[in-house]
Amino acid sequence: MLIHALLQNRWLRGLVIFCSACMVLVGVSFPVEAAVDPYVRQYLQVSDPVPVLMNDRGETRLFSAEDMIAGKKLFELHCASCHVGGSTLPNPEVSLSLETLRHATPPRDTVEQLVKFMRQPMSYDGSEENLLCREVPDSWLSEAEVENLSGFILRAADKAKGWGTTNF
Repeated sequence: MLIHALLQNRWLRGLVIFCSACMVLVGVSFPVEAAVDPYVRQYLQVSDPVPVLMNDRGETRLFSAEDMIAGKKLFELHCASCHVGGSTLPNPEVSLSLETLRHATPPRDTVEQLVKFMRQPMSYDGSEENLLCREVPDSWLSEAEVENLSGFILRAADKAKGWGTTNF
């Protein structure tokens, strides 16, 4: 009854409609900002799309916060047991630091090169298959998923302090 009586008043009805519209607009306009993972926002410095090096020709692709969050989740699920914080527990000298990735043979410091490594892992010097790192076939993770995973690793290697440390 009280609500019905309040809605009979034009001024109050207008106020209720205005407040309802404001709540809807606030809920619609900020979901991405609210959904950005704190690690991705603070340590990777991603809230808007960021460029990540795709290949050795210098081409980049913009990775959104959602792409980075998806890559982070894949990393936590499939990689973090051996690569805690970008370090490599089975072989601490070969971490996921940008410097280490850059000096691998072949280099692994672009999305395409890192995806190629994930599809067929090779030793750091490129001389033989790496039996310690799991091969990631298309049937396990799609191309988009391994690109997001690679984008996350490369952004973390570039921005996250302590990522890929060899000192424990």
